[in-house]
Amino acid sequence: MPFDAETGLHIAAPDTELDARVARLAQLGLGKADAGLDALAAELADAAGTPYAMVNLITDQQFFAGLHTPQGLPSNLGPQDAMAGPEVGRVMARDHGYCPEVISRRIPLVLPDVYAAPRFAGNPVVDELGIRVYLGAPLIDEQTGIALGTVCAVGTEPRGLATARGSLELIKRFRDLAMERIYERAGQPRP
Repeated sequence: MPFDAETGLHIAAPDTELDARVARLAQLGLGKADAGLDALAAELADAAGTPYAMVNLITDQQFFAGLHTPQGLPSNLGPQDAMAGPEVGRVMARDHGYCPEVISRRIPLVLPDVYAAPRFAGNPVVDELGIRVYLGAPLIDEQTGIALGTVCAVGTEPRGLATARGSLELIKRFRDLAMERIYERAGQPRP
């Protein structure tokens, strides 16, 4: 992955699936907040022991169709409660976070401590949101093979490397649950 010396960040590879992804998300009726995916994100946050979890659909930006935050669901982007952590809305720039890397790689990514991985430590979410832990897996449409987005959990307290295997199994389980719910809400059987 190319590196931008000026910003200190890695440059994402071109997204060759973008147009096909946008079309498939529309076919599946995805593109707005979904209460069932919010519930799944809350289940994931609880199971992972993290304050944030998302079902993230990636187009020219990141859209959290399913979202769990310490503040509950965002109603606006007003003042933040410092004790609960930074408020996260439903939309994030595509160059923030680790989910774009996950859809590009098409495999899960578990970072028990992002500071231990210099390639990921410089991401804007580290400073802006205090993210130290990331668990993410791609949501790959079994019918088309397109990576639609990710399911992820993020936390602000680093974990030991020994937690990685359990975290990987957890995020893979929630990846499968997310795809089941996506197909169910679209009225399509899982292939």
